[in-house]
Amino acid sequence: MPTTPEPTAPEPSPREPAASSAPATPIRGAYDAVIVGGGHNALVAAAYLARASRSVLLLERLDRVGGAAVSTRPFAGMDARLSRYSYLVSLLPGKIVDDLGLDFAVRHRSVSSYTPAVRDGRPTGLLVGGGTARTRASFARLTGSDREFEAWERFYGMTGRLAERVFPTLTEPLPTRGELRDRIDDEAAWQALFEQPLGVTIEETFADDLVRGIVLTDGLIGTFADAHDPGLAQNRCFLYHVIGGGTGDWNVPVGGMGALTTALAGAARAAGAEIRTGHEVTRLETDGTHAEVTYRHADGTGTVAARHVLAGASPEELAALLGDEPPAAGRAEGCQLKVNMLLRRLPRLRDPEADPREAFAGTFHIAEGYGQLAEAHRQAAAGELPGAPPSEIYCHSLTDPSILGPELAESGHHTLTLFGLHTPARLFEGDPAQDSGASGGAQGAGAPGAGGTGDSVRDRLLRATLAQLDAHLAEPLSDCLATDAEGRPCIEAKTPLDLDRELRLPRGHIFHRDLSFPYATEATGRWGVETRHANVLLCGAGAVRGGGVSGIPGHNAAMAALGR
Repeated sequence: MPTTPEPTAPEPSPREPAASSAPATPIRGAYDAVIVGGGHNALVAAAYLARASRSVLLLERLDRVGGAAVSTRPFAGMDARLSRYSYLVSLLPGKIVDDLGLDFAVRHRSVSSYTPAVRDGRPTGLLVGGGTARTRASFARLTGSDREFEAWERFYGMTGRLAERVFPTLTEPLPTRGELRDRIDDEAAWQALFEQPLGVTIEETFADDLVRGIVLTDGLIGTFADAHDPGLAQNRCFLYHVIGGGTGDWNVPVGGMGALTTALAGAARAAGAEIRTGHEVTRLETDGTHAEVTYRHADGTGTVAARHVLAGASPEELAALLGDEPPAAGRAEGCQLKVNMLLRRLPRLRDPEADPREAFAGTFHIAEGYGQLAEAHRQAAAGELPGAPPSEIYCHSLTDPSILGPELAESGHHTLTLFGLHTPARLFEGDPAQDSGASGGAQGAGAPGAGGTGDSVRDRLLRATLAQLDAHLAEPLSDCLATDAEGRPCIEAKTPLDLDRELRLPRGHIFHRDLSFPYATEATGRWGVETRHANVLLCGAGAVRGGGVSGIPGHNAAMAALGR
């Protein structure tokens, strides 16, 4: 995100998402806008509307704002503030940071990715980063020639040009399909990403299975699809992963993701928005011009009137609040495993040329060869846990050590964040541990080094996922895990059903529903946030051009409410 300057010394102190210390009930009986939910998109909407001199009330069910964009200390007695759910930033426009005067910055990772492999019985890997010469040499070491590197350069040159043209449109009224196609002005790029399944494009462009898999992963983050899915869900996911900031870079939030939430909440309050945590909206009623919002809190219930209601909740939850039919697209379903870890040290790798401080600084791909991804999808679609679960890891603290307390940083501790693919919510339904609401914390019996024999679906998946990582390490990951103040390994795992229970993400879907191409259709309005009720707008990830840590739907819903 080049428009956001990096901080200068002194280093900013890590910040936690702020809870409201305001009175328990709203000050007014009516507002220009009532915002349902307190995620980062909702906070963006609140800040824009309040800065436009509108009266704004934001109601959040939890005791803190931020939704999935928060930092927490998940391990007892350990001064490590992890971005517990969402963890990298690409899609947040510099325009929003500048417009709202946010005290927030990101840092570029020194390496894009590292992927371990075994070729001819020899541990090796592919490093993307460290300069063109190093990347070219790494491709040659893995594949034996320059062919794949040259194809890589051409392909990502194409996506880079597309990103420069598409990203600015995300905070403008929706273009038509034809207008976006004209703006891209590259028929080959349009065909590759908007018309034919991503798998066709990848297979036409690359020959090496591992390289193909690395490219495909950006089409599968939070999206349960095959490379050749005719519905093109994988294409839509891929598009949003390569256009961020006009470059496609994925950056580290300085101070953790909670720093963004804190900055947004501060901007909204400074502009006059009222934020009430511990206030759960239970019903919405509207005639298209006037709305009434019913909520409950610790001391009872209440109602408040609004000209506009902006919903940071999912489309499914919004429909339930309104008493409408559920969305026609059907139930959403998340498909990821999220694992947070704190290590005493980074593990050594089997690849003798790989430095852990480089390998884990970018995206570390595990079991993400093209064939492996296809097999994992096939198994999960058949109702089985993948035998070799694909996942990717990165180390926040290598780029931004401020999330660690001084003692942890000085003693060599590091965080690891793992994101697993192709584990849809359906695989966990009926699991007693999930049905009981059991925590996915470090106490889990299946946690490495915990000494237990837990056999929940979550535990089995976690063990299988970490076994894939261990296959490329020169020492077991369990030997490197820190232990908390109670002697438990510092590792926690979250399934889609955990995210549904904790954050109301529909069946754990991190985008609230499948992503949409960023152009207008018969079902969209001017900004892609409209609903069938004229004064009810989506400001969350389920809006067109929603998903990821972006603030874009919050900006666009505010523009729609302001009549722009």
